[in-house]
Amino acid sequence: MRFHVVGLPHTHTTAAFPSCAFTQKVRRFCQMMTGLGHEVFLYAGAANEAPCTEHVECISENKRRKMVGSRHYTEADWSHPYWKGFNARVIDALKERLLPTDFICLIGGYAHKPIADAFPGHISVEFGIGYAGIFAKYRVFESYAWMHTVYGAQTGGNAGAADGQWFDAVIPNQIEDGLYDLPRERGDYALYVGRMIDRKGYRIAQEVCQANGVELILAGPGQDRGTGYGRFVGEVDAQDRATLMAGAACLFAPTVYVEPFGTVTIEAMACGTPVICSDWGAFTETVEQGVHGFRCRSFAEFCAALDRVGSLDHRRIRDDAHRRFSMATVGRQYEGYFRRLSSLWGKGWYEEAAA
Repeated sequence: MRFHVVGLPHTHTTAAFPSCAFTQKVRRFCQMMTGLGHEVFLYAGAANEAPCTEHVECISENKRRKMVGSRHYTEADWSHPYWKGFNARVIDALKERLLPTDFICLIGGYAHKPIADAFPGHISVEFGIGYAGIFAKYRVFESYAWMHTVYGAQTGGNAGAADGQWFDAVIPNQIEDGLYDLPRERGDYALYVGRMIDRKGYRIAQEVCQANGVELILAGPGQDRGTGYGRFVGEVDAQDRATLMAGAACLFAPTVYVEPFGTVTIEAMACGTPVICSDWGAFTETVEQGVHGFRCRSFAEFCAALDRVGSLDHRRIRDDAHRRFSMATVGRQYEGYFRRLSSLWGKGWYEEAAA
C-alpha cells in the first residue's frame, strides 16, 4: 500500500517536539507503515526523523519559526497564512505523486480539509482523531470514548440520534520502541507530565500530593508552570520523560475534560508505573481499575489511590502496556484497517473475506 502522510507546519517530524502528540503520531505512523513494507510519502517541515519513501519539504524553517513566533509550538493558529501556504504546497506535491489507489492520511482536522477537498476521487483518512474538528468520511479515533463523544456531538445535542459509521475505527496511540521499560530502581515521588493548564488537572495532583506529604515533579509547557506545590522541571524530551516515568511511584493524569487518549499514561505504564487518573474518557479503556492504577472521582479517592499504588504489580503493568500498545501491535491494527478500506475499490462493505 501507498500512504501520503501530511504533517503539521508548526513542528518537525522529529523527537524535538515532544509535547505535540499529533506530530509524534505522524512520526510513529511512518515508522510503523514503512516497517511493514509499505510506501510512505511524508509532507512536512524541513527537518525529519521519520522513515519514509520520500520526505517532501512543504514549509521552510524560516517560515515555521515566524508562524510560531513567541508562542509555544503547541499553540499554533491553523488560520495563519503560512498554514494555508503549507496546504497549497502539499496539494501541488500530491498532484505529482498520487496514484488512484493511494491513501491520503491527515492529522490536522479542519486545518487539513482543503487537502482532502482537492482530491475528491481519493480516499482521505483522518488517522488519529483526538480532536473535535473532524471532516473526513473515513476516520480513525484514538479511543471508543472519544469516538462516541464525537458521534454524540455531531447530532446537534440529540445524542440518541447518533449512528455508527461502518468504516470508522478505533486504534490506540502507541509507545515508542526501546524507550520505556522497568527501571532497576524506583523512587518515591509522584509525577505529572503534560500541559500546565487547569483542564489537565495538574492542580489536583498538587493538592493531593501536598496534603499527603508526597514529593511531586511536574514536567511540561504552559503559562502556569513554576507555581504552586511541587518541583517544576519544564518541558522535557522523550528520553528525560521516560527516565522520570521509570523512576516515579505513580503518574497523575487527573484530566478534567473527556480525555481522547492521554499518551503519557501508557508511556508510564510501559515503565511499570501505576497511573492515578480521572474516571472518564479513554482512561476507562486504558487503565484497568486496581491493576494498572486507579480511576478517581473525589479528593478522598485520589488520596487513597496515592496510598495504594505501591501494592500494584509493576511487571504486570509493564507487560500489559507493551502487549497492547507496542508499535508492532498498533501497526498491525492500522494495516488491517487500511486493507479494509481497500475493499472500497471493490464491493466495499459487501466484499467477501479473503480465503
